[in-house]
Amino acid sequence: MKIVEVLIDNSLEKTFCDSANFNLKKGDYVIISVDNILCSGQVSANNLDMATKNKVIRKVTSKDLQTISKNSEDSIKCLQEAKKLQDKLNLSMSFVEAYYTFDRRQLYFLFIADNRIDFRELAKKLADKYRTRIELRQIGIRDKAKRIGGLGPCGLFLCCNSFLTDFNSVSINMAKNQFLALNPSKINGVCGRLLCCLNYENSVYSELKVGAPKLGSLYETEKGKGKVVSVDIFKGNCSVELKDKSIITVTYQKEDDCIK
Repeated sequence: MKIVEVLIDNSLEKTFCDSANFNLKKGDYVIISVDNILCSGQVSANNLDMATKNKVIRKVTSKDLQTISKNSEDSIKCLQEAKKLQDKLNLSMSFVEAYYTFDRRQLYFLFIADNRIDFRELAKKLADKYRTRIELRQIGIRDKAKRIGGLGPCGLFLCCNSFLTDFNSVSINMAKNQFLALNPSKINGVCGRLLCCLNYENSVYSELKVGAPKLGSLYETEKGKGKVVSVDIFKGNCSVELKDKSIITVTYQKEDDCIK
């Protein structure tokens, strides 16, 4: 079987499909069948070896592009209608996006909310209006950033919108571990949550900090013992304040040199 990985349009989810007799390469746009529902998407990897029930129906044609464009235009109108119904039903939710599957057998609405929402009445009204299967999905604030995109504090496009496929756990301890100022404006992303990139170099910092003296601890030097006032884990040295208030920089060997 010739298996390809496909990034499904709108859902931003990846699935695996049997490409049968199609000679597909990365970047090709295709129509696929996922659980008997037609979706459009882009090939993100090919020549994989695994089992799957999904399959590629065809490469996207010019007529298919017209259908995709029409679905996109109609989805915007559906989103506007959902917002009106939400206001009438007084539901505390904020819609992010709406989209049809390629064959319009399903219509998805994505929203964010602080709490769980009973949207059964809303779903019923939407189903009555659009005569298709309705699915409302509550997503997180990071998922919203991934879908909308934007620029991070580094000046580059958001990682979640560019290449990240999963949101790994990020903790405030990672910022502390990397000697970052715990200022929300510095360590939070545009989504308001901790920067995903805190995860990238955290393991390196943890490895380099092994054996490094801790700030505020006493350290024995050739000129006597003093208090550690700064540590440079990349150069492997630390600054020590002696009793006479002078500060010297020394290369540390191991944490045992530190007087506890």
